[in-house]
Amino acid sequence: MKADIKLLKKLREQTQVSIADVRHALEESDNDYKKALILLKDKGIEKARKKSDRETSQGVVESYIHQNGRVGAMVELLCETDFVARTDEFKNLAHEIGMQVAAMKPKNVESLLKQEYIRDTSLTIDKLIKSAIGKLGENIVIKRFKVFEIGED
Repeated sequence: MKADIKLLKKLREQTQVSIADVRHALEESDNDYKKALILLKDKGIEKARKKSDRETSQGVVESYIHQNGRVGAMVELLCETDFVARTDEFKNLAHEIGMQVAAMKPKNVESLLKQEYIRDTSLTIDKLIKSAIGKLGENIVIKRFKVFEIGED
């Protein structure tokens, strides 16, 4: 079945996945929007798994200061190339992870990855990162983070 152009546009805007991948997902799901969305998420997770062994030597250090100015976080988020590190998508991911760290104060990267994402509890931070890997096409790794809070040693 040929992909419905309105659904293609809507799914592309929501996921930022390539038009070819969106078209394929819609055709495979007989233009069922929800099924196509699931197919795209599964494909993104599979891409992430395949890229997990790639070296990450580029990236950004992102700082996030909570509204009250009493707590903040710094996150080192790595990817494969400086091209991806400069994209708005990657920078936004780093900001969102910084906000998560400031709000939830995880003990280490492993516990951070297991946490529910505060903006969408249907996702974990690990799934959020895998989704970004699927969109950006590169391995992404949280290297380290630090929380700063007034009154803490």
